[in-house]
Amino acid sequence: YVMLLTLSPYTPRFRDRVSPPGVMIRPYLNGFTIAFNVSQPNTWQPYVDNMHHFLAAYDDKVQEEKNIECVPGQYFIQGGNDSEEKKACQFKRSLLQSCSGIEDPTFGYSKGQPCILLKMNRIIGYCPGAGVPVSVDCKVQKGNESHLRSVDFYPGNGTFDLMYYPYYGKFTHVNYTSPLVAMHFTDVQKNYLVPIQCSLNGKGIINDLNSDRFLGRIIFTLSIGK
Repeated sequence: YVMLLTLSPYTPRFRDRVSPPGVMIRPYLNGFTIAFNVSQPNTWQPYVDNMHHFLAAYDDKVQEEKNIECVPGQYFIQGGNDSEEKKACQFKRSLLQSCSGIEDPTFGYSKGQPCILLKMNRIIGYCPGAGVPVSVDCKVQKGNESHLRSVDFYPGNGTFDLMYYPYYGKFTHVNYTSPLVAMHFTDVQKNYLVPIQCSLNGKGIINDLNSDRFLGRIIFTLSIGK
């Protein structure tokens, strides 16, 4: 009981297994194969619904009400006691442009040009990139590289801005919404299984560990029928 009293509910005492970050994608339904036929809306509508549900917390009005505008390009380091509530920076879904679901409510799925969102796992106190924003790139994991001919990244050139870090934990960073990078697959070979690897790139990032497919990268398959 005495030892428990020495533990902080805000910051873990030992954090030797949480850095560097893993990543996850949305939409995520039943695994890491995103398969649909453009001409059959019932095959892609579940992905679209999953995206809208996930992005509800990123609605511009929600972000404006709960969070503040921050200065891009620098870490948002906040002082005070561990128990003091921290402010969170706005991440509006409109930043995702063609992948926001605002102009195109189907996120490109109705055109065979799906959007996929990449999110870094939250790590308390972690400042990724050592002062340089972490970027994202995608390629064919194995097979014919020409099957993936074009990917657009949002916001900007597909980076996680420094102002969203560090994260202070769910008890004090209550309105924190993780920054996202949207990957818009505008030209993928149709009627093929295309295995894709999207990776984080930056100082301190590990993305080539064979024993962990989620550490600094994620592998998924696109199967787009006509």
